[in-house]
Amino acid sequence: MRTLICGSLAYDNIMLFNGHFKDHILPDQIHILNVCFLVPKLRREFGGCAGNIAYNLKLMGGDPLIIATVGEDFSQYEFHLEHLNIDQTLIGKIEDELTAQAFITTDLGDNQITAFHPGAMQYSHEINLHNVSDTQLGIIAPDGKEGMLEHAHQMSVKNVPFIFDPGQGLPMFSKEELLDFLNLASYLTVNDYEAKLLSDRTGLTFDEMAAQLKALVITLGSQGSEIYADGQRYSIPCVSVDSIGLTLVDPTGCGDAYRAGLLYGINEKWGWQKTGQLASLMGALKIAHRGGQNHKPDRDKIAQAYQSVFNQLLW
Repeated sequence: MRTLICGSLAYDNIMLFNGHFKDHILPDQIHILNVCFLVPKLRREFGGCAGNIAYNLKLMGGDPLIIATVGEDFSQYEFHLEHLNIDQTLIGKIEDELTAQAFITTDLGDNQITAFHPGAMQYSHEINLHNVSDTQLGIIAPDGKEGMLEHAHQMSVKNVPFIFDPGQGLPMFSKEELLDFLNLASYLTVNDYEAKLLSDRTGLTFDEMAAQLKALVITLGSQGSEIYADGQRYSIPCVSVDSIGLTLVDPTGCGDAYRAGLLYGINEKWGWQKTGQLASLMGALKIAHRGGQNHKPDRDKIAQAYQSVFNQLLW
């Protein structure tokens, strides 16, 4: 069955700064911050949360259906999705707008500074899910604010369980809106910073949030991740690139790869330990390649990597 992927489609303009941001920022002068980072190389990649999640889910054999709005410059991305055989029937094109654009600068410590132009993404609420059928799971990933709110309510009406993934869009929601998402969602996934911010905004502890959900997933970067579910806390180790014979290259899109692993495991009704381990592996396979959609492991290679790390069969 198809998995609904609500979120952004964007072009990622990725730059690498051959230094550390911290060496160029004076803490006592932040109030007059004016910095420039020389980036000798610039790449344009296919990205956006919905695009990255759908791409990774397709690698595992999933059937993603993207819900997003794009601009008049989408033709190159459109051809890319056609080549991948990813369903585009609910991607809406907005005239006189550009597809969302991210400008990401990464330093040698894997710290990132991102500027984001939403463009056509701001019209995502115009895509209606009421006529969508044959779906068993969805995700609300970062997108236009109205679109995230509308699609969460539409999935709830259709009784489609979904993951709420606010990401960097979390600050644009009020306390009441965040509590509404938690009431509608079946699952929540955030990184450790977002988890603390969400707790501050809602006044709920992690345990209280988890009690309202089937699972609360908190990623911890190199420390792995934690999944609060079934009254337990599952500790998921980080898969190092060394353990699968690869080299760390670019963290852009790793969180989306992780979320695709979660979606696959939930769809398959796996236990949380196995689901989290697959998610962690997908993040590691991504981090060894530049951009969000340039890694190309097939199902056999994913299964081989999983067995080599966890000493278990995957499929």
